Amino acid sequence: MSSERTVCIVDDDPDVRDSLQMLLGRSGFRILSFESGRAFLQAGIKAAGACVLADIRMPEMDGLELQREINRTIPGLPVIIMTGHGDVPMAVQAMKAGAVEFLEKPFEKDALIGALEAAFALVDESRAAAPAGHRPEKALTDREKEVFDLLVEGHQNKVVAHKLGISTRTVEVHRARVMEKLGARSLADLVKHSMSQRRG
Repeated sequence: MSSERTVCIVDDDPDVRDSLQMLLGRSGFRILSFESGRAFLQAGIKAAGACVLADIRMPEMDGLELQREINRTIPGLPVIIMTGHGDVPMAVQAMKAGAVEFLEKPFEKDALIGALEAAFALVDESRAAAPAGHRPEKALTDREKEVFDLLVEGHQNKVVAHKLGISTRTVEVHRARVMEKLGARSLADLVKHSMSQRRG
């Protein structure tokens, strides 16, 4: 099923592009590789059957700027953002601007493939699943809601712990419970849940 799906890799690091191209090519995806956001935009890629996998930190045009330009010129093209650990708040901004997923480096192959499949499925379903996140948050305790809100703002566990005056281990426990109650597999899922709640 992935054989007709095109992944456009946008990263200024040639080693990253090469390794991703090799990895995803073996998984059956068609790969197009670009060294910058501008190079990608100039290629005239269409939304149908394609997905963008872009690094958030690039010279000239970063991932956020690329995301905004894609929203403007190629609506419907799903974007997955690759981010370093310190860039999570930027990745959250990208998701609020329309990115469907972000991957925090270093990520595993299964996480990458899963994110791509989710991005393509989201397009296939035309976001039909968006209303699904309305009920579960009522099951969160007040403390879990506080942890949830800080996590989706992009704060790390230790920062959440400091803000709430609790231990990092306690934050980890609350985070695990929040993700279980909301059916989330990643921080990106929590962000999407938060966004669907605001839309609702």
